Amino acid sequence: MKVTLTVNGQVCAAECEPRRTLADFLRHDLGFTGVHVGCEHGVCGACTITFDGATARACCLLAVQADGAEVTTVEGLAADGELSALQQAFRDQHGLQCGFCTPGVLATAAELLATNPDPSEAEIREALAGNLCRCTGYQFIVDAVRAAAASKQT
Repeated sequence: MKVTLTVNGQVCAAECEPRRTLADFLRHDLGFTGVHVGCEHGVCGACTITFDGATARACCLLAVQADGAEVTTVEGLAADGELSALQQAFRDQHGLQCGFCTPGVLATAAELLATNPDPSEAEIREALAGNLCRCTGYQFIVDAVRAAAASKQT
């Protein structure tokens, strides 16, 4: 089937099997390799993207379900080759280690900051509870989200 969607502001189309997940379609068919596939059950959060304005697990959606949708991957967070304030905060605060969970965490944190520009530490931890990280212990991730929130307020 032909699937057409807008990814990071760019209209993309490709043929795929009806059973292909959106995560695999984005990574392998369209080349958006920032979409990571971990558990393939929607548990780890590595494949989190923005789907029509809300975060979603790309491994739990079929590509054909996304036909006509607007998707933002981690590649779409940067603008004009510059890191977003959130991405820069992750870099500055060491909010990433191996980087496997980072795309999903960034998508989740971006949604949080869009709806709550000044979240408490508890609100950040609750929002990120669905994103598993085995490297950081989460404190640096929380610090990065707090720094990004603070940078947008100044």
